[in-house]
Amino acid sequence: MQYKHGEIVFYQADDGGSSFEVSLYKESVWLSLNQMVELFGRDKSVVSRHLNNIFKSGELKRDAVVAKNATTAADGKTYQVDYYNLDAIISVGYRVNSIRGTQFRIWATSILKDHLIKGYTVNERRLAEKGLVEMEQAVTLLSRTLQTHELVTDEGKAVLDVVTRYAKSWTLLLQYDEDQLKLPQKSNPAKQAFDYQQAKGAIAKLKVELVKRGEASDLLGQEREGHLQGIWGSINQTFDGDDLYPSVEEKAAHLLYFVIKDHPFSDGNKRIGAFLFLLFLQENDLLEQSGINENGLVALALLIAESDPRQKDLMIRLILNLLKN
Repeated sequence: MQYKHGEIVFYQADDGGSSFEVSLYKESVWLSLNQMVELFGRDKSVVSRHLNNIFKSGELKRDAVVAKNATTAADGKTYQVDYYNLDAIISVGYRVNSIRGTQFRIWATSILKDHLIKGYTVNERRLAEKGLVEMEQAVTLLSRTLQTHELVTDEGKAVLDVVTRYAKSWTLLLQYDEDQLKLPQKSNPAKQAFDYQQAKGAIAKLKVELVKRGEASDLLGQEREGHLQGIWGSINQTFDGDDLYPSVEEKAAHLLYFVIKDHPFSDGNKRIGAFLFLLFLQENDLLEQSGINENGLVALALLIAESDPRQKDLMIRLILNLLKN
């Protein structure tokens, strides 16, 4: 049921002793004073006294847990009735030591969870039905406005560049949520045997150059217990005779992600990860057409470093789609 302040659901106590309508509003459940009296099986004066003590002691702020709702009584007149949210209901329940209070809390938590999940699903469906064009336009407008008025630093512009370019592929996020996201169809098979030893040699040369310029210490590039070798084995692993990551783009994306997130070196993981990523693309003749500039690569490395490990698939797809675009 719907009413002007939210949704109404029906509560039935486990022991059958009480049943009444419960309001769902502002991500909480709400009961009137009379409903709490019925729920807890206590006199109205007892419940009122507990509520007054809760507010007087400062345990809860009255304005935060009380809402007024127009209710039509049996005499046909409309009255403004105070309704109390779940925080207030639970606080009273603790004071009256009521088993019913505990049962109601368990029920309310379950109802709210279902309510929020369903609400999210409905909104997500509406977004999908309406399309993502408006959001893409908003992202593009935001990026253009900030850059036009020079409201961001070079690093910030790089992040905006990544977000703006990827906004064209935001529909992939919806497909990902629905377990329908596919990798870009166009890809290039790896053709250069760029191996672990070559990578180590390249990192050593990078270290010499950076130390010479005073931009690195001796710790840069010191591998931790064969971690980089393990990463190299991961991106080149096979299953039933076929490469697990068959394309240059997939290998490069996983190489960048693993080096930044797994910290195979004592120092310089983001720099080395970005360096190996570019080198791998170059060895496979894809660097020039990748379209990722210096600031863009810095931004991408920072996004990966700050991402939640559970977002790995999303970050890999971000890299792949940037390479594709």
